[in-house]
Amino acid sequence: MGAALASGAALLPDIDHPSSTVARTFGPFSQAVSGVINTVSGWTYRATKTRKDPKRDGGHRGLTHTVLFALVAGLVTTAIVQAGNRYALPVLMFVFCGLAVRGLMNEWSPKRDAVAIAVASGVLTLACLRWVVEAPENAAAAGIAVMIGCVAHYLGDAITEQGCPMLWPIPIKGKTWFPVAPPKPMRMRTGGAVELSLVLPGLTLLAVYLSAAALQRTGAVPWLGFDLLGWLPGAAASS
Repeated sequence: MGAALASGAALLPDIDHPSSTVARTFGPFSQAVSGVINTVSGWTYRATKTRKDPKRDGGHRGLTHTVLFALVAGLVTTAIVQAGNRYALPVLMFVFCGLAVRGLMNEWSPKRDAVAIAVASGVLTLACLRWVVEAPENAAAAGIAVMIGCVAHYLGDAITEQGCPMLWPIPIKGKTWFPVAPPKPMRMRTGGAVELSLVLPGLTLLAVYLSAAALQRTGAVPWLGFDLLGWLPGAAASS
């Protein structure tokens, strides 16, 4: 369930881009929210930038691409789960689960595959709701999962050519919107050959490995014959 929430939250920062997947996931509603956030993000950038920050239009990779936003998103999630409101909690879970499904099934058409997307999102939402309703102490875990998803998004953006201003508003080298990124030779172009041929397959293999390890720990796949996480410090003691 934490993986589902983190996967959905990993798309959340791009809500500041009106043409992003997250902005188009829930139709006119999410696009309207995206437009408002894009405007606020752009205004915040112009109001807080220094002379060393570049001039730019729009609010993409702005306010929602900061650690501060991830912290707020995690705290809001925790508060909603703890409150257990009969309206807010299902909506929250559906939003994150819907984003997770759209992110994983990015080739699906919202119009052609609307029923399949809704069913998959609904089943995942019910599972997440049961997880947090039956064990309210999981509220903090849900919030942490959301923060992890957001930060994962920032790290992914940081290794692209543009970088990610995740440490705003901390001034770095005279810039409040300093683009955190590795040296230029280590950056990659979004959707380029490096991402598609190396990063994507590598992360897919890692996801499969960790999923199998999680299922093994729950006893769902005892036939593997060896502990996939046995190499971790303290793994033997915990098992």
